[in-house]
Amino acid sequence: MPQNPEVEFDITDLSARLLAEQELTPRARILATAAALPGTAVHVYILTGAEGIESWACRATTGDAAEPDSAIPVGAGTLGKLAADPQPVILPAEKLAREDYAHLGIRRSFYSVAYLPLLIGEDLVGAIEIVGLDAPILRTHLEALRPLCEIGAIALAVAYQFEEERNSSLTSVTRLTQFYDIEKVFNSTLEMDELLPAMGGKMREVIECEAVNIWLLQGDESLLLMHKDGFDPTTREDMTQRPGEGVPGDVSDSGEAVYINDPADERLIRRNEGVEEGTVNSLMAAPLIDHGALVGVIETINKLGDSSFDDDDFFTLQRVCETASNALHNASLLMAERKVEILETLVTVSHEITSTLNLERMLQTIVNAPQAVIPYDRAALALEERGRYRLAAVTGVTQLDPDAPDVAPMSEVLRWAMLSGETLHVRQVGDEVLTEREETKAKFKSYFEATGKRAFYAIPLSDDSGRVGVLGLESTDPDFLSSAHLEILQVLAGQATVALRNAQMYKEVPFISVLQPVLERKRKFMAMEKRRRALILGAAVAVVIFLVGFPLPLRVDGDAVVAPAHSAQLQPEVEGVIASVLVREGDRVHQGQVVARLADWESRGALAGAEAKYQTAVLQMNHALANNDGGEAGVQRVQSDYWKSEVGRAKALLDRTQIRSPMDGVVATPNVENMVGRRLQFGDTFAEVVDTSSAVVDVAIEDDDAGLLAKQAPASIKLNSFPMRTLHGEVAIVSPRSALVGDSRVFYARVSVPNTDGSIRAGMEGRGKIRVGWYPAGYVLFRRPLLWFYSRIWSWFGV
Repeated sequence: MPQNPEVEFDITDLSARLLAEQELTPRARILATAAALPGTAVHVYILTGAEGIESWACRATTGDAAEPDSAIPVGAGTLGKLAADPQPVILPAEKLAREDYAHLGIRRSFYSVAYLPLLIGEDLVGAIEIVGLDAPILRTHLEALRPLCEIGAIALAVAYQFEEERNSSLTSVTRLTQFYDIEKVFNSTLEMDELLPAMGGKMREVIECEAVNIWLLQGDESLLLMHKDGFDPTTREDMTQRPGEGVPGDVSDSGEAVYINDPADERLIRRNEGVEEGTVNSLMAAPLIDHGALVGVIETINKLGDSSFDDDDFFTLQRVCETASNALHNASLLMAERKVEILETLVTVSHEITSTLNLERMLQTIVNAPQAVIPYDRAALALEERGRYRLAAVTGVTQLDPDAPDVAPMSEVLRWAMLSGETLHVRQVGDEVLTEREETKAKFKSYFEATGKRAFYAIPLSDDSGRVGVLGLESTDPDFLSSAHLEILQVLAGQATVALRNAQMYKEVPFISVLQPVLERKRKFMAMEKRRRALILGAAVAVVIFLVGFPLPLRVDGDAVVAPAHSAQLQPEVEGVIASVLVREGDRVHQGQVVARLADWESRGALAGAEAKYQTAVLQMNHALANNDGGEAGVQRVQSDYWKSEVGRAKALLDRTQIRSPMDGVVATPNVENMVGRRLQFGDTFAEVVDTSSAVVDVAIEDDDAGLLAKQAPASIKLNSFPMRTLHGEVAIVSPRSALVGDSRVFYARVSVPNTDGSIRAGMEGRGKIRVGWYPAGYVLFRRPLLWFYSRIWSWFGV
């Protein structure tokens, strides 16, 4: 390098090139190139980080003689001297120790190294490092580069601020995206067993930690570890904790979130006692608050890498806990609803099996009804009758054959379970059968292979008098029974035992108990005088003739409710603003009648434009024909046909701006006239029209009378709202399936009645009678007792 080279650069051109770039690295390269002298290597550094943890970052280099470190502590080596005294300085190589310029990674000898501080006022923002490889660097060189430092400091500071703001924006967008994703994941399920793993995994991903523990509050105000995601040897599943026993317990007591980054903290030391690998070095914990009440605590363990949790992580945890609280609240509502459903089903089953002594009906109820809340594939019930085993009922089977191929394996297993006399719960997970006894394991391994099932549960039915039977359930899901299901089965088994014992005792009552009153009455009758006996016999014959030969109309009745009227939603065919409303609530409209108009100036403009272009094309076609110009006439003919079609389309679009009623009826939307000026989108409802010309009344007919119903049967309706008025109609439809009303099942006969004045409204209640034909007087008067007697006889002797 010459002893006094001339340093030249165009400051205007340099400024223009710096302004043309926004990124920090391109601007640093421009500065490095401008500061490069012959036989030198130039490095441009920027000072990064917050005060107290600053470091030098090399953003540009020229030449390949040195490879500076990407990040250098602010006080290290020669750069540290510059940071302490930000003045231009030249350091000869012979006065420098190797440690002073270790950050350069230089692979050859050099003469000197010079530093130019980049200052804005008195604030140091960066530095230019010049290594003299071929000759020493002179003071005149540094003085010549001073203008470059002044403009370079501003350029690098602005670029650094630009990148910081951009990175901050990207970080904010990323965080918002993560929050949206978390909320979507948390609210995607209401199953608690699925929600807790999803919460743990998502929080580990967002906060970037080694483990997440989810503690939920119990009834005794202790915390139970419901789920742990990741590696944390200081906790275990089903672990409980109270205030004063650890960080989660303290957070549950105070309700305030905490985070600890000091491994020497007393709380972490106490937690890590006895743990050699995987100790907790940093921790955050935040409460789960739902409507002001504590639900649980979530804690995150050990930030990934060598870093610790910061305020941003703490803020993220607290916000995520708010979303998690809502998700847990929704899941708890579902669990509560299911518990209510389970209790209702249990009450229904209990009522059905204890309200009858019909053994067959009772058996079918026991094996079928619990399936509404217990997800088993099949249930079977076996009875012990006089010391002998009998398979009595199987889910979904009315005509039971114990030797059928699909029933025989389960019958054999139930026989074996009855002999054991103990509750049996066997599951197969993978290829392993989970049970304690080897005999049971071998038996059910072959049973599961033959049937394809993966779980079997059997509970004995016994009381103080001895064994009644056994109830068994099977499923292809090895975990089909939860703790709640097992509790239900225990209660059901007790009730079923009592009901079955009563039914068996009832069947064994001697028949003489029924004949004894009859024999007593016969004895009294024969003791009467002859004339009186004849008079009684004559009256009895007359009554019999009347009951058998005299016809009476048979009617079935039930509670009546007016069904909702037929209605239609008025919706626009195009989007637009309502310009005028032509009806009000209660107005009667007809099918096709215009009830409102949308603003149509755009449609009218389009129609006028299309008509004008069509007329123009027709005139040009006629002009070409008049000039015998066939080619032009053909072109214009095509144009006129096209614009004619456009006129038709514009008229159709204009017509769609009118909202019409799709049927005859009455406007049912209140304050519909106030919708003027409102914009309607596709699918928006403008108004509702209700057809009140006729009404449908649902008459609830009991199951015993449903077989008499037929279409077009005459009916009479008396509504509570019109006590002096009787409505007459015909049965239009008989519902194909029954509905449970109270403790009995009913079928609905839908009766159509006229409603010309619109006085009959949906929801009105009353009583309905349906005439089903003429029958003998005895059948009409004593139909229900006769049916009950016949069902008793059939249950005893029918086949």
